[in-house]
Amino acid sequence: MTTTQLLRPARRHALRAAVAVAVAVGLLAAPMAWAQKYPDKPIRLVVGYSAGGGVDAVARLLGVRLSAVLGQQVLVENRTGATGLIAAEFVAKSVPDGYTLMMGDSALLIAKLLQPKIGIDPLTSFRPVAGAFVSPLMIVTGNDFPARTPAELVKEIQAHPSRYSYATSGVGTVQHLGFEMLKQGTGSTVVHVPYRGAAQIVPDVIGGQIPIGVVSATAGMAQAKAGKLRALALMNTAKLEGVDNVPPLADALPGFDVAPRIFVLAPAGTPDDIVARLSAAVKTVLDTPETGAAATAQGTLRAYATPAQLGKDMADETTRWKRIITEQRIVVEGS
Repeated sequence: MTTTQLLRPARRHALRAAVAVAVAVGLLAAPMAWAQKYPDKPIRLVVGYSAGGGVDAVARLLGVRLSAVLGQQVLVENRTGATGLIAAEFVAKSVPDGYTLMMGDSALLIAKLLQPKIGIDPLTSFRPVAGAFVSPLMIVTGNDFPARTPAELVKEIQAHPSRYSYATSGVGTVQHLGFEMLKQGTGSTVVHVPYRGAAQIVPDVIGGQIPIGVVSATAGMAQAKAGKLRALALMNTAKLEGVDNVPPLADALPGFDVAPRIFVLAPAGTPDDIVARLSAAVKTVLDTPETGAAATAQGTLRAYATPAQLGKDMADETTRWKRIITEQRIVVEGS
């Protein structure tokens, strides 16, 4: 056997080893290269509500500005139904490549608690991308209501625990659970009257059909400025421009702070570097004064949160709502 023949097996082994190393390096490098070129096509930002609603409005506000930052179009897509759950299930089951995102809100967290049979879990079916906004809520009353301040409201419903009723846009909304927290903190039994949406609440408060309403701060303030009703208290502590003179409920109940949270989610399994890229882009948009002014016009406040902070906030909020739902025995028919 010649020396050349003896060397052939060794060469073959060396070649195989080289190929294996090249393949391994390629497999490791591929995701990195993929992430570096992200995004290279339009991104869908899915909203579970109709066009023109509150979440849709801020999704479009954010989307057009994200398009400029990311260099690709961010297209808002409405998939309505089941209080946002149709959209949530669609996004949760999408390919986790950063091209299908969801503009979610606190209602998604509550839905899982009230409808445990739904096929997704907000805390495990998604990756938190960024906190984006909060929507301040306001307690409004008719002008002849006995209370004029948060402290007087607390005293009034404590003194007459079964005299009053309050309206919200539905069972299981943040408006509903927020007022249930107020009831729990005061030991009162104010009766909940769920409306099908918020549009009729303000007119009914003005007309005296319902004594107390929980509505968006902008909707309540518009009529309060016109003298048609009383903007009695904000349910959150952060101040929205234009409602600076309305005291927070925390003046009477220290620590009380309730407002729907609006955030960006991606399907579980979305790579870390893509989540980081998206979150940084959201922060860039939210940091601009122009976005702040546009958000205020929509009745929201900027509230950026990192992926880690948003994940913690969502978990904490879920725990909070679960406690209220359990202790106040809140149920949804058919759940």
